[in-house]
Amino acid sequence: MKHHNNILLAGATGYLGNYILKVLIEEKKYVRIIVRNSKKLQNFNQDNLEIKQAEVTKPETLQGVCNGVDTVISTVGITRQKDGLTYMDVDYQANMNLLEEAKQAGVKQFIYVSAINGDKYRHLKIFEAKERFVDALKSSGLDYTIVRPNGFFSDMKDFLQMAKSGRIYLFGNGNQKFNPIHGEDLAGFIYQLLDKSIKEVEVGGPDILSLNDISRLALNALNKPHKITYLPDWMRKLTIWILRTCTAVKTYGPIEFFLTLMAEDHVAPTYGNQHLRDFFLNESNR
Repeated sequence: MKHHNNILLAGATGYLGNYILKVLIEEKKYVRIIVRNSKKLQNFNQDNLEIKQAEVTKPETLQGVCNGVDTVISTVGITRQKDGLTYMDVDYQANMNLLEEAKQAGVKQFIYVSAINGDKYRHLKIFEAKERFVDALKSSGLDYTIVRPNGFFSDMKDFLQMAKSGRIYLFGNGNQKFNPIHGEDLAGFIYQLLDKSIKEVEVGGPDILSLNDISRLALNALNKPHKITYLPDWMRKLTIWILRTCTAVKTYGPIEFFLTLMAEDHVAPTYGNQHLRDFFLNESNR
């Protein structure tokens, strides 16, 4: 088994990227990271960490960035379009820029984080760009691994926000099931994929929860009575239609994604040991 020691991590300052960086440093891997602004990472003063100032959306700044690298891990992507950048600019094109550099440098493995069922929901703006990159990666000739995580714990904060107001609104009967995953667990899972020849893999957290369960956990964390209002599913569909028709993709992208995925079960193989209940309790004590 060859051990790939030199890793390029793109997206290190994001929610997931930061956890991956911690794991790689703990495991004494040599890591090169790309950051727009190196001031963001003052607290990392590691011998085995190389910080390269570059912008993934500007290919000219990436020249040679993969030289001497065995594995590229990319968590590059945006949830909300901002700074004038679109999903296509970031989730697709920025990853394409990295892929070009990886090919030129003869990188052995390219690990890319997309999302659960992204391939089935290509029509959603948030997935369209990711999946276009997945297609390009699959036909690139490089060894690749596509990781498809379920929702992150951080995405579940919307339930806490609703719980603060004392009432949670759900579409349908609230029995739709998920197993969201904590960023730290997901980082550990991704670390185990290094050097493995796994092409595509789904992963979620240890607890399979219905939307009702998630709502109750959020209300419990704030010591609120269980007030849940169920809205008919046609209202969810109408909301998506109105948003698509009347707002910019910047507004509707994340909401369209949330409302579409919330309509049915999305259960991935379970992994990790961090529980949503604890996450909600910690967040509510902040």
